[in-house]
Amino acid sequence: MASDGASFFEEVDAAMGRMMSAMEVERSGDIDADFVAMMEPHHQGAIDMAIAELRFGKNEQLRRIAQEIIIDQQQEIAAMRIAVGKSLPASAPAPTNGKKMTGMHHQHEEKTK
Repeated sequence: MASDGASFFEEVDAAMGRMMSAMEVERSGDIDADFVAMMEPHHQGAIDMAIAELRFGKNEQLRRIAQEIIIDQQQEIAAMRIAVGKSLPASAPAPTNGKKMTGMHHQHEEKTK
């Protein structure tokens, strides 16, 4: 359990570091573009932290909230990019708990053999 906590905080700390670094943008003179340039990594940081909750958290209510955070933040990133004429980011696969999905996938394969 302690190793899960350590791994959780390693992931969250890394996400925070990436977010803070990426939010340091060079001013372009376009307030709207600069706002989006700073907010996109801020939202991505929230996504990364929510993914860590999904990987390590046990509370089902918080895991559902984390899933909602991921969806909401992805939608807001897309809306902001569209608003300033930027292309949409490539879609990423849905975050999952690999252990659970692997087991489910394995069970499905066994049933279909």
